[in-house]
Amino acid sequence: MPFIPHTDTDIREMLAAIGAENIDELFSEIPAELRCGRLEAVPRGLSEMEVSALMYERADRDGRVINFIGAGAYEHHIPAAVWEIATRGEFYSAYTPYQAEASQGSLQLMYEYQSMMTALTGSDVANASLYDGASALAEAVLMAERAHRRGSRRVLVPRTLSPLYRQVLSALVSAQNIKIAEFGFDAATGAVTGAELGALEGQDFTSLVIPQPNFFGVLEDVDQLTDWAHAQGAFVIAVVNPISLAVLKPPGQWGATGADIVCGEGQPLGSPLSSGGPYFGFMTAKQEYVRQMPGRIVGRTVDLEGRTGYTLTLQAREQHIRRSKATSNICTNQGLLVTAATIYLSLLGAEGLARVASQSMRNTRALAAALTELPGVDAVFEGAFFHECVLRLPVAVPPVLEKLAARGIVGGFELSTEYPELGHVLLVCATETRTAADIIRYRAALAEVLAAANAA
Repeated sequence: MPFIPHTDTDIREMLAAIGAENIDELFSEIPAELRCGRLEAVPRGLSEMEVSALMYERADRDGRVINFIGAGAYEHHIPAAVWEIATRGEFYSAYTPYQAEASQGSLQLMYEYQSMMTALTGSDVANASLYDGASALAEAVLMAERAHRRGSRRVLVPRTLSPLYRQVLSALVSAQNIKIAEFGFDAATGAVTGAELGALEGQDFTSLVIPQPNFFGVLEDVDQLTDWAHAQGAFVIAVVNPISLAVLKPPGQWGATGADIVCGEGQPLGSPLSSGGPYFGFMTAKQEYVRQMPGRIVGRTVDLEGRTGYTLTLQAREQHIRRSKATSNICTNQGLLVTAATIYLSLLGAEGLARVASQSMRNTRALAAALTELPGVDAVFEGAFFHECVLRLPVAVPPVLEKLAARGIVGGFELSTEYPELGHVLLVCATETRTAADIIRYRAALAEVLAAANAA
């Protein structure tokens, strides 16, 4: 759906300038019988999101699926203005702003993005983005090793962190002789508890990774984990969903002194699923560690005449300084995705972002309640969760997902491969884009699939 920014006043002034009586005169060469006329089949007074949902509903005839999968990439409503603006030539074709005098627009946008991310995470500084959330975590671990005085080259990672993130982390830091020590979670709550921490007491490690929410959608006790890690003399690396920060405590306020480094996947902020990418990673940190951050940091200053200007304040990439001094040789600025995220955050604001998060939480709770009414379907964990939850099915999950897909429903993410001890488990998600009718349809389809499996 295109975004049309013109007000009624703009339109009147344009028509007056070209001497036309009305908009219809601009299309007078098109025969009347070929014009669509008024969109009588679209109800009046609908919001943009409701109109989009209506259009998608009618497009179902072409086979569009209903999506209930998250697991790190989420289907959120993206206002039309986001990509209409982001794909303007000024942004769409812009590259690395090496020359500040020729790149003030791009630099200002990056500065605004950094400001928004620090506000969202409660941190002091932010860089201008990374490849994706998983590689951002690897960069955070490397950053912690550089910044930590003793640097034991060992990081503690809970199994409640995304398996993909753990795989990427291993691939990127193992060659630098950094050991990843994984530890478990409480089977009842799906979160890390004092029992798991007790087994780690006194061990030598540089940093502790804390996902919030974790891969199961469960909320960790971040205050306890943060204070425990700091008591051990270690850094805290927070891996967060940016949408959740609209309603949850920001990492900068975790525990007594806050997380040291914050990172995550920026895809929920205005980037479509796009079959897996491109996405972008974000990173923020405490001011004292700013010189160890990878990537670039845009700063605001004034010129000799006192006018506001923007420039690359810190440039720690190998393209800018000696390779041996660079903090990273792989990080980049995902400029177009950052542009979309900045526009998305500007349009929604704090209140709009909170509404997205709250509605997503309500929808997931409604989904879980509807599905657990079915015989043999149970919630696995009793802890609080954000917009994903884990359900246990009475039969193997892969065949169920195949049959749901045949009915036009992407039913969720199968967890049994990564977490075999949990049994036949399924991770489901419902963002603000899911409707009550979607949930009813999923419940009915799952009931049919399970009934058929039990009868076989």
